[in-house]
Amino acid sequence: MTAPFWGVMLDCPDPLALAEFYQQVAGGELAVVTDAYVELRFETFSLGFQRDLNYRAPTWPDPRVPQKAHLDFRAPDLDAEQQRVVAAGGRPTAVQPAPDRFRVFLDPAGHPFCLTTWGTASGPPESR
Repeated sequence: MTAPFWGVMLDCPDPLALAEFYQQVAGGELAVVTDAYVELRFETFSLGFQRDLNYRAPTWPDPRVPQKAHLDFRAPDLDAEQQRVVAAGGRPTAVQPAPDRFRVFLDPAGHPFCLTTWGTASGPPESR
């Protein structure tokens, strides 16, 4: 027997604010909302956000406070999706290793995440 994947949990200082940010970026439905935990549910998985009063945002690419993980979102039109992410409260990072294929942002709590053309019709041939 295997345990099916359900989702990812992100620690943060304000679960509702971060869940609402990601809802603007990727859609989904706020399924559980408490002071300490919010679940953003999609068709086959969920993103969870839990309050961590000692949360420290990663300082990527500076390794002093390393990132533990990051999320990737498919975006066939990076420029259009970047505008949506910034309007929702995301911030592009100063370091952009391959801006023609993926762009790195920080969410409102400081977690790095990427928009990428990989796996889309506009992505590199090896990503299709």
